[in-house]
Amino acid sequence: MEPGNHSTVTFFILAGLSKQPALQLPLFLLFLQIYIITVMGNVGMITLIWLSSHLHTPMYYFLSSLSFIDLCHSTVITPKMLVNFVTEKNIISYPECMVQLYFFSLFAIAECHMLAAMAYDRYAAICSPLLYNVVMSRHRCFWLTIGVYTLGFIGSSVHTGLMLRLILCKSNVINHYFCDLFPLLELSCSSTNINELFVLFLSALNIFIPTLTIFTSYIFIIASILHIRSTEGRSKAFSTCSSHMSAVAIFFGSAAFMYLQPSSVSSMEQGKVSSVFYTTVVPMLNPLIYSLRNKDVKSAMKKILYRRAHS
Repeated sequence: MEPGNHSTVTFFILAGLSKQPALQLPLFLLFLQIYIITVMGNVGMITLIWLSSHLHTPMYYFLSSLSFIDLCHSTVITPKMLVNFVTEKNIISYPECMVQLYFFSLFAIAECHMLAAMAYDRYAAICSPLLYNVVMSRHRCFWLTIGVYTLGFIGSSVHTGLMLRLILCKSNVINHYFCDLFPLLELSCSSTNINELFVLFLSALNIFIPTLTIFTSYIFIIASILHIRSTEGRSKAFSTCSSHMSAVAIFFGSAAFMYLQPSSVSSMEQGKVSSVFYTTVVPMLNPLIYSLRNKDVKSAMKKILYRRAHS
């Protein structure tokens, strides 16, 4: 359908992070650096896992999937965000805005459930080590990944479909640096009650269920670790989980702050800061967290660098 059938607005102006001219160049350089590190880190992690045969395990299969999601998630948002810092008006067309909203929602929801799948993997590895290869078979890993993306497609389709039914005519200025749900709802001239209800419902579902899965997994993991007699064994078990726990805390904390409250309560300025964490900072931090705190990854990296140096 043509955008004109749904909205009197044919294009939007993204307000961006800051309206102060003096901050535009420093912010551009900062987020350009973050994006370069994000791309290099996530592409590097995927390549490393693919090249290192001893990393072909369920844990690293999920980690490479998380890196792919982070790479896509950041790419949907950051390039357009960078344009905002170097142009007087960052214009985005109605169709482009809806496409950005769709893929942002898809990868954000997929990341929530991928982190839950990774927690389940750690639970199986620590609580049922003898059955780990059976519980986390290739077949199950494949279907867990399919489930993660399916939930992402369903959630993003619902959000975008409900947005397309609205008449956006109050203004063409989006008080954000990308096409997010709540800033777009503020522009609606028609009732947004159904949209807000589904935003809260799906956000709660896509944050609460993964959080419950992660929380339950770690209760059993901690209980198992406490039964390990050797200090070295406990330390090793905790170290395999600490990276995942760090990534979970940052991502879910910032996402919950933005989406688990009505738009009337939420401050858009605070929302922008919160959004920065899960759209740009988390995708950059994840490969750094998992590489710097993981002996297997560091060992694989050294082997590949050694081979390259002597080839």
